[in-house]
Amino acid sequence: MHKLWAFCLALLAGSTHAAGLTDVTLDNGMRVIVYEDHRAPVMVSQVWYRAGAVDEFNGTTGVAHVLEHMMFKGTRTVPPGEFSKRIAAAGGRENAFTSRDYTAYFQQMQKDRLALSMELEADRMANLVIGDDLFAKELQVVMEERRLRTEDQPQAVVYERLMATAYQAHPYRRPIIGWMSDLENMTARDARAWYARWYAPNNATLVVAGDVDPDEVLALAKRHFGALPARPLPGRKPQAEPEQVGMKRIVVKAPAQLPYLLMAWHAPTLKDWERDTTPYALQILAGVLSGNDSARLQKSLVKTQQLAVNASAGYDMVARGPGLFMIDATPAPGKSIAALEKAIRAELLRIQRKGISEAELQRVKAQVIAADVYQRDSLFYQAMQLGEYVSTGLPPDALLHRVEKLRAVSAEDVQRAAREWLREDRLSVAELDPQALKPQPERMAVPGVRHVN
Repeated sequence: MHKLWAFCLALLAGSTHAAGLTDVTLDNGMRVIVYEDHRAPVMVSQVWYRAGAVDEFNGTTGVAHVLEHMMFKGTRTVPPGEFSKRIAAAGGRENAFTSRDYTAYFQQMQKDRLALSMELEADRMANLVIGDDLFAKELQVVMEERRLRTEDQPQAVVYERLMATAYQAHPYRRPIIGWMSDLENMTARDARAWYARWYAPNNATLVVAGDVDPDEVLALAKRHFGALPARPLPGRKPQAEPEQVGMKRIVVKAPAQLPYLLMAWHAPTLKDWERDTTPYALQILAGVLSGNDSARLQKSLVKTQQLAVNASAGYDMVARGPGLFMIDATPAPGKSIAALEKAIRAELLRIQRKGISEAELQRVKAQVIAADVYQRDSLFYQAMQLGEYVSTGLPPDALLHRVEKLRAVSAEDVQRAAREWLREDRLSVAELDPQALKPQPERMAVPGVRHVN
């Protein structure tokens, strides 16, 4: 394992030195980040808007995602659907995704088609047309997407209800796709207001990664985006989540074949990347608990005790707001949710009391770092990580030094993080109580569904 770890670090170091990073802000406030990777004559271009579900108001939840759909429905000079046709005709592919913290649009193409990508993105940044009739039709698509991806998926329902329970005040408690009642009452005026509020060059970051020349990219960015005027942005007030003062527990009844358990503890996210240590320790802790057959939850709950058919832990350190450390599991046939939860708590208590060995720490570090390094082998993922980091307020340096920070985590750091953050007073638990399955009505096709993080 030590050899694998060393190999991963050497691989990352090699890729960092081989590729340069340029970070420039245009006169209108638009940020441009260029990441050079000359292995193939292709590029990824992404435009990130620092506006997501966290910025929505009660009564209009889901508007960030609905506007993402409308961004493909035409401008004054590009008819509806023409954006995608032009990218496809140039041999590229495009899509978009909405999260709690941001909305992003991307194209993957040959490097000599970057000008087309920028021309189209700059056009819809400034000239989007949101007509009432087209909006009403697309809203039906979004509502069907919510039915298919949330309301017809029992584990998704559990996750949605747990978020609404774990967060008392913070906007993260609302679903990205929106509550159905808000979608049913949404109007084109709501989407136009959102577009006018947030879609401005000084609220956007352009990330271009691939076989490109930074000077040429910046020249294109200035040509296509530089003329767009900056606009005053609304003030963002702090939205702190009150400290939880006791465990929360809910039972969700939904048609399903199997029960399901989801546990979430409030945890910090990365803010000061040079000084913060806990987020990196929590990332390693998630690796200790899950991710492969030798991880504790898989080894103990699934293989040895045979209490679960699956069990995993997850934690995302990068976010504009507060975070959650989560564990989910499905009990094995004949095993109860209560027994499964008790076994999970026992595994956590072992770490809190006895910590982890140096050998286990090194093994998990090697696996976590290897996964990180191999993901960066993807051109799209390189751009994706840069966009995510800067859109949540972190500098590119935080990403470039991520492996170094993970490497510095000690066994004591992991034990301390488990003791401090995986406490019962910070915990919310959701249990799926499966109800009899009902025949599903025939659903309409959902063309052009966009990704929701």
